[in-house]
Amino acid sequence: MSHVTAAARVLDCFAVAAPGLEPLVAAELRALADGDAGSVAPGEMEPGGVGFRADPTGLYAANLHLRIASRVLVRVGTFHASAFHELERHAGRLAWREFVAADRPVEFRVTARKSRLYHQDAIAQRLLVAASAAVPGVVADTAVDPIHGGALAPDGGAAQQFVVRLVRDECTVSADASGELLHRRGYRQATAKAPLRETLAAAMLAGSGWAGAAPLVDPMCGSGTIPIEAALLARRIPPGIARRFAFMTWPGFDAAAWEGLLRQARDRMLPRPPAPILGSDRDAGAVAASAANARRAGVGDDIEWRRAAISAVAPPPGPGWIVTNPPYGVRVGERRQLRDLYAQLGNVARRCCPGWELAFLAAHAELERQTAVDLTSRFTTENGGLRVRLVQGKVE
Repeated sequence: MSHVTAAARVLDCFAVAAPGLEPLVAAELRALADGDAGSVAPGEMEPGGVGFRADPTGLYAANLHLRIASRVLVRVGTFHASAFHELERHAGRLAWREFVAADRPVEFRVTARKSRLYHQDAIAQRLLVAASAAVPGVVADTAVDPIHGGALAPDGGAAQQFVVRLVRDECTVSADASGELLHRRGYRQATAKAPLRETLAAAMLAGSGWAGAAPLVDPMCGSGTIPIEAALLARRIPPGIARRFAFMTWPGFDAAAWEGLLRQARDRMLPRPPAPILGSDRDAGAVAASAANARRAGVGDDIEWRRAAISAVAPPPGPGWIVTNPPYGVRVGERRQLRDLYAQLGNVARRCCPGWELAFLAAHAELERQTAVDLTSRFTTENGGLRVRLVQGKVE
């Protein structure tokens, strides 16, 4: 039971996950449920995420601590609607006041499949009418955030987003509790080419089995996302510690409970990682960007950065983990050029890191085989529109 509690009402929540990452998000929720940060009860996995029930403090904790989920939604209501008069009647009964304050703009993201109501803009318009009838001043025609594309409130904050799904005439309305997607931790301003999302980097670490106690090396670190996420995990720093969330604008937001969660989290942070974390790249600009991102993340002193080719990697005493995101070789010609890179990755691992675990994202089996390491698939997902899988094996 939590020492930090908000009102004891139970919320029907959903942690959104990228395809293939649902089991990892379910494991995160189980870990939250075993802790004392509010009440969290994990539910069923389904394509696209994991359901769970939580009190408000548990909802806050999920946003604060989940490393792999994309966003957290709270179900506002579910009802049958095969005609607009049904949609209007049920929408008028929803508890809009719990999720949007007066004069705050709202944004509706509507999808409709196999339903009599299919016009997304018309559905959103009916829901806006219902929300504005319940909450004074609610509007949708607002300025747009030039960076992230969402609507902006008059105070510069993001509009409250509602996610609406109509499937076979069953309508589900959910309030976005996160705001910006959870991978936006706030530290990554400098990026290399094809940056890896923070949530996917965290999934790679979890999927590989690395838990922070062993050394970790990323020899193709790019903008440093894998080593930075590793340092945050190793030091028990919550990924949401330095950002704001949509639930903070809700009328019933319990600021005291939130501050209690932050105090609790800070008390558990470690002053340094238990084992060395190294990031290297042959591109000097990538190494500089990685170091700058690490400083913004508060782990600038926890990672050793080096400009080095894969062949010059000098790992600390192990055994440990090599976790990296090499180029995928989208075109056949590129794949031919990358065979040597993957072969070199395997050769260096065998020469410098016998007994270590090697894990990386791959898009083509022919490139995986070049490493000559016996690899097992841990999960399959998408990155940059490509189907990729995390593969892992022990270096012999």
